Amino acid sequence: MAGEPEHLEDAEVIPITRARSSREPSHEPFPEPLPDDDDRLAEFLAFLRRRLSGEYEVDEFGFDRELTDKVLLELIRPLYRRWFRVETVGMRNVPDDSGALIVANHSGTVPLDGLMLQVALHDDHPERRAIRLLGADLVYKLPVLGHLSRKTGHTLACREDADRLLRKGELVGVFPEGFKGVGKPFTERYKLQRFGRGGFVASAIRAGVPIVPCSIVGAEEIYPKIGELRFLARTLGLPYLPITPLFPWFGLLGLVPLPSKWMIGFGEPIRTDQFDPSEADDPMLVFNLTDQVREVIQQQLDELRLQRGHAFPPFF
Repeated sequence: MAGEPEHLEDAEVIPITRARSSREPSHEPFPEPLPDDDDRLAEFLAFLRRRLSGEYEVDEFGFDRELTDKVLLELIRPLYRRWFRVETVGMRNVPDDSGALIVANHSGTVPLDGLMLQVALHDDHPERRAIRLLGADLVYKLPVLGHLSRKTGHTLACREDADRLLRKGELVGVFPEGFKGVGKPFTERYKLQRFGRGGFVASAIRAGVPIVPCSIVGAEEIYPKIGELRFLARTLGLPYLPITPLFPWFGLLGLVPLPSKWMIGFGEPIRTDQFDPSEADDPMLVFNLTDQVREVIQQQLDELRLQRGHAFPPFF
């Protein structure tokens, strides 16, 4: 039904930078010159003119690629590169130009893992792929966050949207643990929670696309959750309101994530194209595939934690 999961220590590591000996012959083209201040200003003014005149495109889900690439990713890229020092492993397992379902563990108390996954696939994949994350209802009930999520390519976690995106050849991302994963206490770090009813597997079978298991190491340490403010969370309509070693004791300063070292690994794809689309309604098949994906992600997490080592290595 699927190949053996790839061991992450044998997978290709895509480093952030690559040092080359001065004696090594270079076959690379000369780097393009950096744009000067006038070029940057002209580009910014052209971008601003397009925004004000409405001369930009969005897809049927509201995805604004230009806004995402030129604004959102630029804002969060320093967090990805310098604060969390993210490395990616096994990026070759993500298809270049066809649909796939990326299934990842969810953690961090504040779900920054989705943003880091978005930067990873855009910056470190050779085809600079955009991932369309499926979000919880709560995200789209919040006026600003819901609108911004749609602008950056994400949509509601429902069967109809998932099926349409996958059939269009998009890269779709899902966190099956939901709030159970992102809000779990620090004592349960890197232990996967239940994966729900496997709706993501059914969508992959209907579209005939591979499932790519994804493991994210590093998010568990950014806001170690040691307790909850349950009454206040219920009052605000939130699934939880965390207590961490720094929040709420240090106020806004306590919202700064700790600079843990991150690694994001992509495992060997699990094929679904050998199934007939009608088999997506077979609960036993869906359950078995869901359980297989969960086991692969847990194995990858354990291996990737060993490969990463200390959560807070020195800065260089």
